Amino acid sequence: MSTPTLVTISGSLRAEATNRKLLAEATRLFGDAEVIDADLNLPLYNGDDEEATGIPAAVQRLADLIKGADAVLISTPEYNGAPSGVLKNALDWISRTSDAPWQDKPVAIMSAAAGRSGGEKAQMLLRSFLVPFQPRVLAGPQVHLAASYQEFDDNGHLKGELYVETLQALMDKLKAEIAR
Repeated sequence: MSTPTLVTISGSLRAEATNRKLLAEATRLFGDAEVIDADLNLPLYNGDDEEATGIPAAVQRLADLIKGADAVLISTPEYNGAPSGVLKNALDWISRTSDAPWQDKPVAIMSAAAGRSGGEKAQMLLRSFLVPFQPRVLAGPQVHLAASYQEFDDNGHLKGELYVETLQALMDKLKAEIAR
């Protein structure tokens, strides 16, 4: 098998977001791959703007990245019991593009959040948001990184052995799904 291309999507725009760190750990554990970090700095979806000027170039680039990837990894924070607005906005914009970029695409979902549940509700909702796109979302193992601000060492690696084992199992399943 050739080197797979993975697109990572962080639901947080912050440069030092724990969701970005979790995605970096996931791709490190995945192993040899070309990794492309998606940019969710997109305009807010507005149907009037779309009608007037079409799909923004940044949105089309994101859709094309997803379409061309072998798999997508998404990590979301949990804000008020849901995925971030930034992530939902990106999904709404992508739904307006042609070529169904998510169709049959292997997708691994994870979450990192400050709270005790580690983003469990956000992940559940994110899974439902993806249903209309018909990707191959992995059922698990689910990675919910609770109190995420204290779960990484100075090198950005996960400290908890259980989290590392679970994330490794998810990446192993993603490899198998890509090969399928």
